[in-house]
Amino acid sequence: MAEQNPAAASTSSPPAEQTTGILPAEHWAQQRLEFDDADSSLGDDVVSSTASLSSSILEYRTLLGRTFHSQRAMDGQYWSPNDAKHTESMDIIHHFLLLALDGKLYRAPLKKDIKKALDIGTGTGMWAIDFADEFPDCEVIGTDISPIQPAWVPPNIRFEIEDATKSWTYPDNWFDFVHMRYLFGSIADWDELYKEAYRVCKPGGWIESFDTSAKFGSDDDSIAEGSPMDQWAKVFTEGGKKFGRTFLVVEENLQRKGIEAAGFINQEVWDYKIPASGWAKDAKLKELGMYAQLAIEQDIEGYILYMWSQVMGWTAKEIQVFIAHFRMQLRDTNCHAYFRVRCIHAQKPLDAA
Repeated sequence: MAEQNPAAASTSSPPAEQTTGILPAEHWAQQRLEFDDADSSLGDDVVSSTASLSSSILEYRTLLGRTFHSQRAMDGQYWSPNDAKHTESMDIIHHFLLLALDGKLYRAPLKKDIKKALDIGTGTGMWAIDFADEFPDCEVIGTDISPIQPAWVPPNIRFEIEDATKSWTYPDNWFDFVHMRYLFGSIADWDELYKEAYRVCKPGGWIESFDTSAKFGSDDDSIAEGSPMDQWAKVFTEGGKKFGRTFLVVEENLQRKGIEAAGFINQEVWDYKIPASGWAKDAKLKELGMYAQLAIEQDIEGYILYMWSQVMGWTAKEIQVFIAHFRMQLRDTNCHAYFRVRCIHAQKPLDAA
């Protein structure tokens, strides 16, 4: 399931050209549905650093009945909700990524006596909490732009509000391990992200970057041109260009290029194909796919709402209808869709200043 992947040559994203093949939003209302399964939770109204949780951070934005990170967080430029419906999906993702890694939280060859670890974009904090349990003598810090983590946590962990797209507030050569996961669509400058990780990492310390893509693939052409899953990728691709934050981190090889450019050495790369539903015959892949489908279906609306409405200009009704078509394809056992995730770890040289 995992394979080594060669490095690409460039350290910059490809130029923002117009994505071709995007069907107009009204197309989906003209297509026949085998069953009426449109989400009814879309409403009609649109209302539009670190340490302490200031009131501005807690002033969440509301979009079509869903809550999003405050305007202060990433200057309002973040695309997924932070409400309970979406955080449940995030926790399911944590579970199937553990399955993909055979129950491991990381692949880096960490020593058991590490003292400080940093989890960038910690989300609900599940990974950081599990890591703190595994390393009880390690001080673990999880950062995010929203305070959505639980209050009851191991004594060796704390969560802080920090925007990873700005300069980090930690000293040079501070952490034994810097971990980041699922940052696709949220980073404008991946090279700068990894430079900051390099700066705060101790000489001999490790970085691990685990990310994914908004593009669905199939090895048997079961995702037809113009189908909902095909359009999902194309709309995210075009939206990412307009947004200035790519959703094709794996395809553009941004992890490996950025980590190498920052100065890390001893890279190891693992590529995975995660089934998007339970179609696989292999027992492990089938289980992975079932959890992946559960995570997606938990909040299809949350994954596309901001990009589709605010960036691409779709109406609430158009989004509603597309979701119904997308869910129908996701549940089709003849559709052998998967998405790619890539895990890379690398080391800061022992002789680094």
